[in-house]
Amino acid sequence: MRITTRGRYALRATLALARLSMDGSPVSISRLSEKEQISSVFLEQIFFKLRKAGIVESVRGPGGGFRIAKPLDQITAKDILDAAGEGLVLSPCGNIKKSCSHLNDCISFAIWADATEMVNNFFASMTLDSIIKKYISQFEHNAASCND
Repeated sequence: MRITTRGRYALRATLALARLSMDGSPVSISRLSEKEQISSVFLEQIFFKLRKAGIVESVRGPGGGFRIAKPLDQITAKDILDAAGEGLVLSPCGNIKKSCSHLNDCISFAIWADATEMVNNFFASMTLDSIIKKYISQFEHNAASCND
């Protein structure tokens, strides 16, 4: 399994958006681009997919931009990666939808399928809310330690 730049940036930008729009106000692509050092053109492509999936919504007009479309505890890391077009399959053998001539007599298929299921369940168990609560305090603590 390899998460592409698009998937990594989608997760990073969505988390940044969640933090920057805690009060519900929209955040512009240019602000996200500057904050996360991601190309605004690339972010627009990513946010098009995220909007289509119902993860973010756009607000038009002056002061417009994007905001999270649902409560943070209803959006998972898997939702974001899926919307970005990432496949969370560890091996071609882990994709049950693929056909293989060895499928009926291959023990390793079961291992790859189980591992793929574990990875998918891991990302599906992490909501934006839980990620922010767990990791933001760690980063704030580390930043405070660096300033001492």
